[in-house]
Amino acid sequence: MDRRSFLTKAAIGGAAATTLATPALAQSMPKVTWRLTSSFPKSLDTIYGGAEVLSKMVSEASDGNFQIQVFAAAEIVPGLQAADATAAGTVEACHTVGYYYWGKDPAWALGAAVPFGLSARGMNAWQYHGGGIDLYNEFLATQGLIGFPGGNTGAQMGGWFRKEINTVADLSGLKMRVGGFAGKVMEKLGLVPQQVAGGDIYPALEKGTLDATEWVGPYDDEKLGFYKVAPYYYYPGWWEGGPTVHFMFNKAAYEGLPKAYQALLRTACQAEDADMLQKYDYKNPLALKSLVANGAQLRPFSQEILEACFNAAQEVYAEMTATNPAFKKIYDSMVAFRADHYLWTQVAEYNYDTFMMIQQRNGKI
Repeated sequence: MDRRSFLTKAAIGGAAATTLATPALAQSMPKVTWRLTSSFPKSLDTIYGGAEVLSKMVSEASDGNFQIQVFAAAEIVPGLQAADATAAGTVEACHTVGYYYWGKDPAWALGAAVPFGLSARGMNAWQYHGGGIDLYNEFLATQGLIGFPGGNTGAQMGGWFRKEINTVADLSGLKMRVGGFAGKVMEKLGLVPQQVAGGDIYPALEKGTLDATEWVGPYDDEKLGFYKVAPYYYYPGWWEGGPTVHFMFNKAAYEGLPKAYQALLRTACQAEDADMLQKYDYKNPLALKSLVANGAQLRPFSQEILEACFNAAQEVYAEMTATNPAFKKIYDSMVAFRADHYLWTQVAEYNYDTFMMIQQRNGKI
């Protein structure tokens, strides 16, 4: 075969292959437009922005064929109704945190964070490789949903207090804006949990109708100015050691997608899961230095307080596992992994980090 004949036939063959491939590609990447409602306002750019990152990834990877329109909290439904709207089919997707819905069933919280649960790395290890995603989706399926991790803030702070908290007795009668599991645990120690909308927290602290509030961490907290009226900034937020934010999808809508789009969503969720934590790890140190420079007083919760809260949490878990089979199934898996996770973490990670922290304290790094 001469060179000209070969090139001509190769060109014809290539054109035929392209002709055959184009319809197949079009079938696997149809035009799809979804709506996603976030549980977060646009002002919380890192956590709200996670949904926009997902939307951009999905659009680019599908050559613009799969579009996800993102709406902030309250633009379609209030932030705490995001999962309900998704299950009902009002929207196809949401970006939310499972523990917002724990009042309907405590099992909701286990995919996100529970008191004295796992760190961010521990949550990721358990979810992706310890069966956590599958177990959580068994539960979500009963709600008409399917979900995948879509962000993590890392260990949160313990909150802002108008006065120092030195002993367990100091918690008694304290009015604190804190919800979910943490509030239920703290009630056992005499604290009075309060449900207060984000925009009402600052004036309530200023007037003294609130004694304390928890929020997220330095980067998000700095924007709200709590240090001006409640200067004592406690750590750690033991109720959120590694809180996972989830992308949740209407189960029927997700299952109706082409397999390629389902795989794309799962991949984009995992990418955003990592990206959010990386952003917080970068932004929180700078924000913490700024807060301290402006008067925030860093304080650790005492070991006495942490022990009392831990013991109270175990009482709550005993009550829940005795009466809620769905909760027990997920919780038992998580705590079994937790024992091994902290066995390993204290060997290499803890010792390396501790040594490097000492060098930082000594001004060597």
